[in-house]
Amino acid sequence: MVDFAVNVAPGPPDFVVDAVVGAIGGLAAYPRADDEEAARTALGQLHGRPPEEVLLLNGAAEGFELVAGLGRRRAAVVVPSFTEPVSLLRRAGVTVTEVVGSAPWRLADVHDDIPHDADLVVVGNPTNPTSVLHPATDVLDLRADGRLLVVDEAFADLAPGESVADQSRDDVVVLRSVTKTFGLAGLRAGYLLAAPPVIAELTRSRRSWPVGSPVLAALRACAGPLGRAYVEAAAARVVADRAYLCQRLTAAGLHLPVEPAAPFVLVRHARASQIRVALARRGFAVRSAENFTGLGPEYLRFAVRAPDVVDDLSRALESVLEEVGSD
Repeated sequence: MVDFAVNVAPGPPDFVVDAVVGAIGGLAAYPRADDEEAARTALGQLHGRPPEEVLLLNGAAEGFELVAGLGRRRAAVVVPSFTEPVSLLRRAGVTVTEVVGSAPWRLADVHDDIPHDADLVVVGNPTNPTSVLHPATDVLDLRADGRLLVVDEAFADLAPGESVADQSRDDVVVLRSVTKTFGLAGLRAGYLLAAPPVIAELTRSRRSWPVGSPVLAALRACAGPLGRAYVEAAAARVVADRAYLCQRLTAAGLHLPVEPAAPFVLVRHARASQIRVALARRGFAVRSAENFTGLGPEYLRFAVRAPDVVDDLSRALESVLEEVGSD
C-alpha cells in the first residue's frame, strides 16, 4: 500500500547506511565506551549541551519506559498525543490524568486543568497527531516546584523554532528521535537530554549495554555535519510538501482543524472511517485518529509525502468521496 499512515521517512540516507555498515565488522565486541562518548558528544554539540546531559536510548520510546520507572506518584499527560506514555505510566502503577484539550489545542487553554499535585507532566511538541507546534514559553510554563516536565520532541527537527532541547534545566527532560527523519525505525535509535542528576535517576536500574554499536554509529552520523545538512533540507522540503498536501486535502473536501506544523496533517470529515476503508481498498494507507484521547472517528492523519504521490492520493480521494458522499 502507498503509505500515508506512518510518520517515518522511506529510508535512511547513504551516509547513515555507510556508518551503520561500518560498525558491522565490530559486532564481536561489546559496544565501546569511547563510541558511546563520541555519540553523546556529537548530540550534545547539536543542542549546545555537554555530553553529561545526553542519554542514548534504544529508540525514543525507551525514554518513556525509563520515565515510567521513576516512581512518580501522579502524572498528567496533555492529550490528544502519542499514546505510549499513558500506557507505560499506568502499567508502572502511576496515577495518570489525561488533560484533554480541544481544537486548536493550545497549552494555555489546558494549563489550569493540570492537577496541582502532579509531579510529572508529559507534553508533545510538535504534538502527534494534531501537528500543533506549541510556543516554547507555553511548554515551560508547565513547570512547577517538585515536578518533572517531559517534552516529547520526536518530530522537532522537522518543525524547528520552539524546541527546548537547548535549555538545560534541572526539572526538564527532552526526548528526541532520529527514527522519523532518517528512516531508522528498524534500528531503534534515540536519545534524551536532561540534567546529570535526572539521568542518574533514570538509569539507576537500567541494564548494561542498552544501545548497540550500529545505533551508536547511526546517532553519531545523524548528529554530524552531514546529518545537520540533511535535516535542514528535509525540514524545508516538508514545508513545501505539507502545503501541497493541505491544498489537495482541502480541495477534496476534508477539513483541517488547525494549521499543521509537523510532517503530518490532521483532518476531520464526518465520514472519515468510511474514507479510510475506501482508500485502503484503493491501495492507500492512512491513519485513523480514533484511538487518541480527545479525538474520534471523524479524524484522520496523513503523513506528508512528495507531490507526485499526493496527486495519486488526490485522484483516489475524488473517487472515494463520490462513493461515500460529502461531509
